[in-house]
Amino acid sequence: MFKKLCLSLLIATLPAFAVAEKDDLDNFRSEATKSEWRLAKNDKRHNIKVYVKNEEGQSIRSFKVEAIIDAPIEVLARVQSDIDNYMRWYFAVLEVKFLKKISDKEYIFYMVHDAPIGTPDRDVILRVVIEPMTAKRPYALTKVSSLPDYLPARPPYVRMIAENYTVKWTPIDKNRTLAVAEGFIDPGGNAPAWAVNFAQSKGPYVNMMGFARQAKLSKYTDSTAPLPYTYIED
Repeated sequence: MFKKLCLSLLIATLPAFAVAEKDDLDNFRSEATKSEWRLAKNDKRHNIKVYVKNEEGQSIRSFKVEAIIDAPIEVLARVQSDIDNYMRWYFAVLEVKFLKKISDKEYIFYMVHDAPIGTPDRDVILRVVIEPMTAKRPYALTKVSSLPDYLPARPPYVRMIAENYTVKWTPIDKNRTLAVAEGFIDPGGNAPAWAVNFAQSKGPYVNMMGFARQAKLSKYTDSTAPLPYTYIED
């Protein structure tokens, strides 16, 4: 997905709480009973919208980010599949390592997310499963889920409890795609829920913006190399 949705965004923006407007903070603290999606950001210039929602029984909110990206699914697939390049655009990533290709629709990789001074950095193992676009399914769906026990702990990193989300790509026309990322992130450790929630309204936007910018690079738009994973099936 989503720069998608990642813990580094949640943690690295926590200091911003100190300068946030009072009305915003009251909103993040007081809406725990609402279970509908609420618009948190609407960037009309870049066609990006961010929503948040309080799930029943959860202190940390879910997120959803929608964007119209000026690229076809094939280009988006090249960006997402280029794990080694995440260091260049994924926000506050200290380390990324491809671990295993299970099939042409599934792989596992590892990331370390940077955090502010005084806050332990986080690491996460992510399993990616692709459901390709077909004649009967007019979109490609990517499911990302955490595997916290896949590797031994690496102190001083704090292992994330969850970084689970889906990314749905639906063609609008030959050159544009509607991208929708939706999920839930639990950084583990002692990060307070209200502070994580405050950052959660900011992080998905930055991730989607970075992803859309990568989709404009010639290394992806002009590539004729076969895709390493299947995102479209006849």
